[in-house]
Amino acid sequence: MIHAAGVTKRFGRVSAVSDVSFGLDPGASMALWGSNGAGKTTLIRCLLGVMRCKGRASIGGVDVRRRGRHARALVGYVPQELAFHDDARLGSAMTFFAKLRGISRDRAAESLGLVGLSGHERKRVRDLSGGMKQRLALAVALLSDPPLIILDEPTSNLDAAGRGEVVETLRRLREGGKTLLFASHRPDEVISLAGRVLVMERGRIVRNTTPAELWPTEKPVQVVRLYLEMASEADAADALRDAGHAVHLNGHGLCVAVPRDRKAEPIGVLARQNIEVRDIEVLEDVQIPGGDR
Repeated sequence: MIHAAGVTKRFGRVSAVSDVSFGLDPGASMALWGSNGAGKTTLIRCLLGVMRCKGRASIGGVDVRRRGRHARALVGYVPQELAFHDDARLGSAMTFFAKLRGISRDRAAESLGLVGLSGHERKRVRDLSGGMKQRLALAVALLSDPPLIILDEPTSNLDAAGRGEVVETLRRLREGGKTLLFASHRPDEVISLAGRVLVMERGRIVRNTTPAELWPTEKPVQVVRLYLEMASEADAADALRDAGHAVHLNGHGLCVAVPRDRKAEPIGVLARQNIEVRDIEVLEDVQIPGGDR
């Protein structure tokens, strides 16, 4: 469904995406995992053909650089930042987007049903929960029944309940045959939805793996931030990856996702390499769904 070869995007001297190559088969699901600034959003924009880049990318066999409009017709895209008028009613918003695309009112109603929003048509957008707004954005993306859904951090601004709603909706769509590509920094989300994971750091793919290889545990996972001397961060990241840890740099320390009962393990790995950890901060505690291995 997606084929990328040597995709590269530079802004002046800065490489936002550097020589990225991968393939995603129809019906499969893939996560782009990494911190803010890792290049996930830029890569998505390159794949959609809305940002010029070097290299080659195609969706459903359609070259995104030469026939971007045709390629995007195969995609339902959900951006990180949503744009709905607060006073609009949910049903009216769907009808508006359906008319823009020349799609029937019946299909708009069907799309709402796919994301579990049937019966909420009279609610105003401002009265929707965060999870419902995100599902509304997904309903709009599904209007043309695209085979591929691309999402940029679909649950980043949601509470636990909203995240659960969105993840369950995406899981049903995946099981229904949709192809998924999504950017995320949440281990639980990646494990629930992705078959493969591209770990990105500073615009590069540093690992092409599976969720089970990144987090081989049924226990809750915590993301911890390690503070080191700046000159040590790259060496520390390499040492932790060699030890099998999921790690990324974000300019504010080094983040590692580890089982809750093994928080000290990364510190031990670095100590054996004579790399000193100045401080540690626990960022989040997320439950890994045991049935999704």
